[in-house]
Amino acid sequence: QVQLVESGGGFVQAGGSLRLSCVPSGIFSRVNARGWYRQAPGKERELVATITSGGVTNYADSVKGRFTISRDSAKSTVFLQMNSLKPEDTAVYYCRFTISLANYWGQGTQVTVSS
Repeated sequence: QVQLVESGGGFVQAGGSLRLSCVPSGIFSRVNARGWYRQAPGKERELVATITSGGVTNYADSVKGRFTISRDSAKSTVFLQMNSLKPEDTAVYYCRFTISLANYWGQGTQVTVSS
């Protein structure tokens, strides 16, 4: 059973930065892709950024140039560096791992950006 634990969320003023981490546990085979998603109140969950096992990244237009996804391959940890945060970035952030075509989600971490 794969479990993902996010950390690093919190409260920050507009223009500030946060760094999210997602650490997996359990026994699993090769991770095909890692990603961050977010869900704001009253909205659907949306993609923020993904990174493949080969290091190819993809970002939502709304975060390009401000957020950076990275990974520590040795530990399978994935990070999301968030700079120049805006109030519209306020949401619960979830990490997702794709392993052997199955998706696994973390429990989420709250990010709140004040204006």
